[in-house]
Amino acid sequence: MSKMQTSPLAQTLTLPCGATLKNRIAKSAMSDSLGDGAGNPTNDQVNLYERWAEGGLALSIIGEVQGTPNFAEKPGNLILNDQSDSGLLERLAKAGATDNAQLWLQLGHAGAMADAPISTPKGPSALDLPGLTCGALSLDEIHALPAEFARSASLAKELGFGGVELHAAHGFLLSQFLSPLFNKREDAYGSSLQNRMRLLLEVIEAVREAVGPKYPVGIKLNATDQLEGGFAEDEALEVISAVDKTAIDLIDISGGTYFPGAASSSDRAGSGPYFLEFAGSARKKTDIPLMVTGGFKTRAQAESAILDGKADLIGLARALVVDPELPSFWLAGQRTEPQFPRFKNPPEGGVTAWYTMQITRNAKGETALAPDELDAAVAEYESRDEARRQIWKSRLS
Repeated sequence: MSKMQTSPLAQTLTLPCGATLKNRIAKSAMSDSLGDGAGNPTNDQVNLYERWAEGGLALSIIGEVQGTPNFAEKPGNLILNDQSDSGLLERLAKAGATDNAQLWLQLGHAGAMADAPISTPKGPSALDLPGLTCGALSLDEIHALPAEFARSASLAKELGFGGVELHAAHGFLLSQFLSPLFNKREDAYGSSLQNRMRLLLEVIEAVREAVGPKYPVGIKLNATDQLEGGFAEDEALEVISAVDKTAIDLIDISGGTYFPGAASSSDRAGSGPYFLEFAGSARKKTDIPLMVTGGFKTRAQAESAILDGKADLIGLARALVVDPELPSFWLAGQRTEPQFPRFKNPPEGGVTAWYTMQITRNAKGETALAPDELDAAVAEYESRDEARRQIWKSRLS
């Protein structure tokens, strides 16, 4: 019997809504920064997700798709609303479904982390910190959010995307409401954890009502913010217990917060998966399938996570940037681990910029960047963002 038949990664996974993923490997949401600056997909983005689908994975998730242009994380984000280019989005949905893969949209709202040159950042509470200044959302603005997420989810379904993931991790808005560092409110949306998770549960309910019972809806949740005084593992387990009572199909466990000056989980040292032990604790709180993202560097680690029952789906991100066809090789028992670049004294955000520009190389079918091209990658990344900010402001302000 071949490795393809015996690897636990080759097993199908049926979600609670009835949809089936063809294997246990997923491309986690990353901010690919391939939108055109006006919230629409590009040919590069279509090519990229088709290439990842052809590489053998079961699921790809597109990071940070916005419901409005008002709180974008980056000017390369997509926008999904009634003004979106439906034809381009349908092309993207079809490309990402190549070879029976699924392509989901991660529905996000950057809140306090919104890109200041193209927005007016607002979070649960007003903050004035080094590198982060934002206003507070009003109650009316908060009450409008579930319907906004629901409308985007409904459009995703209409346009042919396989599902949606609600972004409640990494310091974006739903995560900000969960975190006592960001959320200083004293009304029904702040103080106690029950209040801090209120918006998240309202969004889940509104999205499920909008898309019906058979459409996949996942959630990305932090195991921990990795910030002193932030959202911690004990609270995350309570949130998972609450989510277990909702109609969610997949809980994608990650961690860390893109707070100015904070270390990214994906930049930290380590040889193994970051949040697998937490996933083992989460398994005791829910029967909803668990996707674990972060730190999988070898095929053996991924297979063990499935065999041990701590994860139902393995989320890969940077591994699929350096090796887009990796899933097909892992399923065939080949390429035990991808070859990650090593950088000497990278600047803050520099490694993310390098990987983002390598994503663009993959989309265009160009040769890979070398690690010593880090400075050039950062310069190109920043220049492209600035050009797209000008487009965003001229078309969307």
